[in-house]
Amino acid sequence: MRRSTIRYTHTFGLGGMSLVLITVLIATGVLLMLAYEPSPGLAYESVRDLDTDLVFGGLVRNVHHWSANLLVAVVLLHMLRVLFTGGFHGPRRFNWVIGLGLLLGVLAANFTGYLLPWDQLSFWAVTICTGMFGYVPVVGGWLQEVARGGAEVGANTLVLFFTFHTTLVPVALVVLMSFHFWRVRKAKGVVDPGPPAEESGGPEYVSTLPELLLRELAVGLALIAVVLVLSVLFNAPLGEAANPGMSPNPAKAPWYFVGFQELQLHLHPLLGVVIVPLLAVFAMALLPYLK
Repeated sequence: MRRSTIRYTHTFGLGGMSLVLITVLIATGVLLMLAYEPSPGLAYESVRDLDTDLVFGGLVRNVHHWSANLLVAVVLLHMLRVLFTGGFHGPRRFNWVIGLGLLLGVLAANFTGYLLPWDQLSFWAVTICTGMFGYVPVVGGWLQEVARGGAEVGANTLVLFFTFHTTLVPVALVVLMSFHFWRVRKAKGVVDPGPPAEESGGPEYVSTLPELLLRELAVGLALIAVVLVLSVLFNAPLGEAANPGMSPNPAKAPWYFVGFQELQLHLHPLLGVVIVPLLAVFAMALLPYLK
């Protein structure tokens, strides 16, 4: 591959970071499943016991929490990098669409996992977010009932979110991620920014192994160190147990959906919930195919 494509300042290793974080999430998620009870009567207590009673239980949960939040930020930054370097043209067009699907999958993974602690913050955030489906014309009520597994957020909702979070969404992410990386290799690596102005002659080629591998390994190890430091210094939040009869004020969505929630304050619900988000996703998917 061309040496110019593996400069750290060209990609910042963001694609590799995403892979590392998803791997960490799968590993820690499997460990958390050994202690977690997906039922309203036991979910909160199992998470609390995980934090206080199990050896390294709190650390594993913290690593999972911070990896999930960092993954959203890293995927967003990765898409911005691809946008600013023009890496969505030519043979890479459809890979941008796959990347958009991965972004939506990462958001789905975070959202479905948000409910699992079953505390006040997560319960009411999910209640508000699923309640927004009611504004979808014609099928809104049906969508809301499907998302909740019933008329209200309860035991069926928790089992539904747990199943999606631990099985369906991870499988979809792994499949899309594999296809995404294969498309990158098929396009002969990331987009080439061209040799620096001071270089003369043709482009310089280097071997993928070990040149690229060592760079990705260094970035991955540094990222894991950052996650561990965050996990030691800052605990994953856990409020009071969920109380369906008492809504916190204000009830806020997760940070990656705060902008979406703010739209509801300034626009008609039909615009804020349906039209604007759909137009935004459609515009992002259409971007590579515009002249």
